Amino acid sequence: GIILLNNENKVFVARRIDNPKKFWQMPQGGVDDGEDLLKAAYRELEEETSIKSVELIKELDGTITYELPDHLLGVIWRGKYRGQKQKWFLMKFIGEEKEINIILNIPGIIRNKLKINAVIFNANRILEIQKNHGSFSKWLDKNQTSEIDLWVKLFKQNFKFTGWEITKEFLFSTGYLKGAHIETCPIYKKLNNLNPKWKNNYQ
Repeated sequence: GIILLNNENKVFVARRIDNPKKFWQMPQGGVDDGEDLLKAAYRELEEETSIKSVELIKELDGTITYELPDHLLGVIWRGKYRGQKQKWFLMKFIGEEKEINIILNIPGIIRNKLKINAVIFNANRILEIQKNHGSFSKWLDKNQTSEIDLWVKLFKQNFKFTGWEITKEFLFSTGYLKGAHIETCPIYKKLNNLNPKWKNNYQ
């Protein structure tokens, strides 16, 4: 996470547009496998706000951990995690405010140019894959593996903004990777009866 200060030492906090309750939070995000924590902080800050003009003031000592309250256990994060471990950095914004480029006045419209360009690039890449392999699913079948690290490497070689977390969630949702639900979950049994793609890795 990033605690970002301006020249008046005011803290940058933004309202989320992907949550119906419109929670407010400081910039933060996941770390890709093997990624340096500070580099991840710079990357997440730019991805979420377009901000690049910053100076590192301090890396906060240690990490902050928390566990979910009982009523959220098994409900969010697909029931796989009890909490989070976070690393925070204190930074100073040294650019002009026009650099901060989150959303237009119309709610829900993403204004981050990097992500818009990535969407266009990825769409064109998928069209190319469909042309060369017959369909996107055939390309996935050809590269099928049970190793998430190999999937991440493949997606990073072909697409933009596809780190470990995004790749994993996509493969969970499409049935190419096991782990979306624990085996005692009723949904797991229903999905298992549909013979998801990941079962081919264990036969």
